[in-house]
Amino acid sequence: MQSDLPPEHAEPKVASPFAQTEAAVPRQRKNQKRLFLWVGAIIVVLAIGAAGSFFVTRYLNDPYRTLETFPMAKFLENPRSLSGSRFKAVLRVEADLKWKESIGRLMLFSTDDDSRPIAVMVPTIVARDIYFTKGQTYVAELEVKEGGLIYANTCRKN
Repeated sequence: MQSDLPPEHAEPKVASPFAQTEAAVPRQRKNQKRLFLWVGAIIVVLAIGAAGSFFVTRYLNDPYRTLETFPMAKFLENPRSLSGSRFKAVLRVEADLKWKESIGRLMLFSTDDDSRPIAVMVPTIVARDIYFTKGQTYVAELEVKEGGLIYANTCRKN
C-alpha cells in the first residue's frame, strides 16, 4: 500500500502546465450579435433583390407593355379610323357567337372601362388552346383590320 510509504517515496502528482493560467477565451456576445446583424442584413438584401427582380422580369416579359390601351369610345364612334392599329385590352367574355375550324371563333367581349360589347374574331391558332366561358377576363393584343373588324392576335387569361 502506498499510503504507508513516506512522502519522499510517494509518486509525484501530475499537474498540467496550464493549471495556473487563466482561460483566454474571447467574449462571443458582441461577435454573435454582429454575426446575426450581418446575416440578417444579407437576408433582407437578398429578399429585396429577389422581389425586385421578380417584378422587373415580370414587367419586361409582358408582351403587351408597349401597346396602347384599346380606345373603346373612339372605336365605337368610328371603327375605320383605327384600321391597321394594334392595342392591348382587358376583355371580359360576354358570349360565344360562332366557331368555324378554318377561321376561328367570333366572340363578344366587353372591356374593363366600357360594358358595351364588341365583336372580336379569335383566329383558330389562338382559340385552339383557350376555353372561353362567360365572365372570365383575358388580356389580348387586338388589331383593327379593314372594315373595322377586330382580331385577337394573342390572348391569355388574366
